[in-house]
Amino acid sequence: MNTTRTQDPLHGITLKLILTRLVEKYGWDELGRRIDIRCFTHEPSINSSLKFLRKTAWAREKVEQLYLRSQWPAEARPFK
Repeated sequence: MNTTRTQDPLHGITLKLILTRLVEKYGWDELGRRIDIRCFTHEPSINSSLKFLRKTAWAREKVEQLYLRSQWPAEARPFK
């Protein structure tokens, strides 16, 4: 049986997990400075941000790129 490994470093990681980890690491204020979108700067919440990011590809891409660039402790790394 031929199994192909995915090359996507975010494979298996939900957008909710990505956003939650970024908020825990940076907080809403810093996240809003790094990625200037209204859902991070005006009354931010996980649910409203997820709703926006799921509909807006360019914003989701910025969030995913920040997540990949961030330094995580070994136990929190999305891949090995």
